[in-house]
Amino acid sequence: MDNTFGTLYRTTTFGESHSRGVGAVIDGCPAGIEISEEIIQKQLDRRKPGTSKLTTQRNESDTAIILSGVENGKTLGTPIAVIVENKDFRPNDYIEFSVVPRPSHADFTYQSKFGVSAQSGGGRASARETIGRVISGAIAMEVLKEFGVEITATITEIGDVEKAMTEKDSVGGIINCICKNIPVGLGNPVFDKIDALLAQAMLSIPASKGFEIGSGFSSAAMKGSEHNDIFVYENGKLRTKTNNSGGVQGGITNGENIVFNVAFKPTATIGQVQFTADYNGNIVSLEGKGRHDPCVAIRAVPVVESMAAIVILDCLLRQKVNA
Repeated sequence: MDNTFGTLYRTTTFGESHSRGVGAVIDGCPAGIEISEEIIQKQLDRRKPGTSKLTTQRNESDTAIILSGVENGKTLGTPIAVIVENKDFRPNDYIEFSVVPRPSHADFTYQSKFGVSAQSGGGRASARETIGRVISGAIAMEVLKEFGVEITATITEIGDVEKAMTEKDSVGGIINCICKNIPVGLGNPVFDKIDALLAQAMLSIPASKGFEIGSGFSSAAMKGSEHNDIFVYENGKLRTKTNNSGGVQGGITNGENIVFNVAFKPTATIGQVQFTADYNGNIVSLEGKGRHDPCVAIRAVPVVESMAAIVILDCLLRQKVNA
């Protein structure tokens, strides 16, 4: 199991949905960056549960506790460890799933691959793992401020959440992310193209099912004359008249905004009765009893921003080393 992401700015997440806690260890963060629990908390508050009737009612404060790597409000250049304690965990909600793999969950694949799996809340496959990503992303964004980089994600498409909740069902959604003030030259062909790294980062987020950058899938229906980003000379530098490339050409940033979309599937756990097979092949009825989001995309916005920040910072640090 690979729990670490990044080359120079490395993020290791830890913890399970119903363990004592979750968090991250970040290695490679430059020294002298202003970081506090309050800065991290602002991002965590955006993804924590129970903030509205449209999210899971699991009652967690998701309070960040910095264990190492920061002193007097500034990073030391040493590994930064941050933990969030799980308070409202109820493993008994998941007892029946020890013998019945939940449809579209990771129960079956984890059990098949490792021979054992967490029997409560999806374990490492749970969206609660993303707390560690948001912690690292919050730190990465503070470093990126030094470069003037801005990252903003928003939900651009979502199903009828309230109708789905009434029917004990779930819906999916699409998140758009725009990364501004990106320097030219980030990304390393051929296998470490920055769009490839972003795709890996976004598709590693639980429940994500699709990634497209720039014109994405719509480019397949366009002509070259329509899709080509013509160069223009403005304010002493070359830029493109359009941005169908999404800020990346040949796997390297061209200075335009990086623009991409991430698609999220409907939450796998639903309250409706489903007839499925247990590990012995017996047909059983299954009904979700835990506390789950009717649409995971709602709380995934800061996760998308965080993973984008982690990728861009890692590429920036690699670019400085190779300069």
